Amino acid sequence: MTAWGTDRIQLTGRSSDMEILVAKNAGFCFGVKRAVETVYRELSSGDAIYTYGPIIHNEEVVGDLLRRGVKIIEGIDELKKLGKENCTKKSTKPPCVIIRSHGASREVHDIIKNNGLRLVDATCPFVAKIQKTVEEESRKGRTIIIIGNARHPEVEGITGWSHSAPIVVETREEAESVDLSRDTPVSVVAQTTFNFNKFQELVEIFLNNWYDISTVNTICNATETRQTEALRMARDVDVMLVAGGAKSSNTQKLYEICSRECKYTYFIQTAEDLKDMDFSKVGRLGVTAGASTPNNIIEEILNYVRANI
Repeated sequence: MTAWGTDRIQLTGRSSDMEILVAKNAGFCFGVKRAVETVYRELSSGDAIYTYGPIIHNEEVVGDLLRRGVKIIEGIDELKKLGKENCTKKSTKPPCVIIRSHGASREVHDIIKNNGLRLVDATCPFVAKIQKTVEEESRKGRTIIIIGNARHPEVEGITGWSHSAPIVVETREEAESVDLSRDTPVSVVAQTTFNFNKFQELVEIFLNNWYDISTVNTICNATETRQTEALRMARDVDVMLVAGGAKSSNTQKLYEICSRECKYTYFIQTAEDLKDMDFSKVGRLGVTAGASTPNNIIEEILNYVRANI
């Protein structure tokens, strides 16, 4: 066990010996686990179950839920259509719409409630806290700056709680191009899965530009811990495997972090992606996974490596 809590597995195979380092914080985070469990629990209600967007960015989990009858609502228009159909039918058992861990805008919540649909809010508590901060700070007349990916569903949802149009920045260039007078009161928050070091870099730019600025580090502790652990591990291995969904933002950031430290870093989704890899000359292998990767996929990856060294 290393200082940062990574599990070490010593394997002896037909062609080589290998040490596998497995990140202690790999896999489902609290918010994702809570959201997924919510959907499976609601399936027992007998109601028609919908999620507003895929419940998580993991094709394996989403595929299983689809096979069990869960439907996905892709956007405001589909949600309004479902609400209109429900109002027309006046059903005694209205469909259930689950807000995923990424959260959703206030408009989405209002559409669900105003059309008699049953709302189950599985927004991660850390994301909900950002939404509340943005709502309160914007109500005071402060300009909101969100550090994150403008196209990510979490950021889209956070944006929808601001009483004025927020500014979203992701890069140094975008931060430096923000055009506000130095007297503008500014409040800064971050996407929960944003790179912590990059967040600090962008905040430094803002602190030099405005007199009245409030910054809140809203990056999830689990995200920061996961990124720090992955960084240290990548420096200590020959090959690094980063497992997660292709659309998972936090997994992509883990891959970026590890790639800078380990030349042979691979982004994989399942054990199937390992079939063309040769582990015979790997002395030390690192494995981590994004917050939307279930434990069974991590175990399948480890089992494949065990069987093929």
